[in-house]
Amino acid sequence: MDRDIEQLKNHPNLPRHIAVIMDGNGRWAKEKGLPRVAGHAEGINSVREIVELSGELGIDCLTLYTFSQENWLRPKNEIEALMNLLLETINQEIENLHRNNVRVMTIGNVDDLPESSRKSFLEGVDYTRNNSGLKLVLALSYGSRDEILMVARKLAADVQNGLIQPDEIDRSLFESKLYTYGLPDPDLLIRTSGEHRISNFLLWQIAYSEIYITPIFWPAFRRAEYTQAIWDYINRERRFGKVSEQLHP
Repeated sequence: MDRDIEQLKNHPNLPRHIAVIMDGNGRWAKEKGLPRVAGHAEGINSVREIVELSGELGIDCLTLYTFSQENWLRPKNEIEALMNLLLETINQEIENLHRNNVRVMTIGNVDDLPESSRKSFLEGVDYTRNNSGLKLVLALSYGSRDEILMVARKLAADVQNGLIQPDEIDRSLFESKLYTYGLPDPDLLIRTSGEHRISNFLLWQIAYSEIYITPIFWPAFRRAEYTQAIWDYINRERRFGKVSEQLHP
């Protein structure tokens, strides 16, 4: 494992940005006869390991699908438990993240969060703002369709106010209005628990991401599984619409 990590550190094709759909907490808990919140709590340990390894490897950006807009439809007691867990986690982990030069960022409609959780996350964002290591992006109350609609509304308002002309709207201008502006698009998208869907996550940004799906539930996804996913990515040929012969003349 240590040799694998040393090889990855120096690999020229290491992904700059990895995005993760952390799925399977509830099913992991159910298999063990535990309440669903126990799966979410154990999933925090996976987050800690993956964040630490990402920093060790020199990954530029790690985006975690932490709480989707659709998650608000879950039972009220589970939502409350999740919000309390998020609050507890950021309060416990922020000093360690800061010591390791991690910059915490958020995407999504953070205003939807309870005041205590929102306040702690925004304080963490501000506290680590000047760190130059791994960018840890937490998607909170995030939905990609609503993100795209938000951009469309902003651009429509700019046209209406005479700030831009419709024919000035190009991909670069559109991307400048996204939550993820300034971050590279994900090179690798990982989904745990074996589900084969995107779940309204970074629909614009993952246009050319490599997708890795594992049947392992998120609470059991640790350093070895993460390393395997990165090696799988490295061994793929990314063609971006071209043919192999164009890349290797």
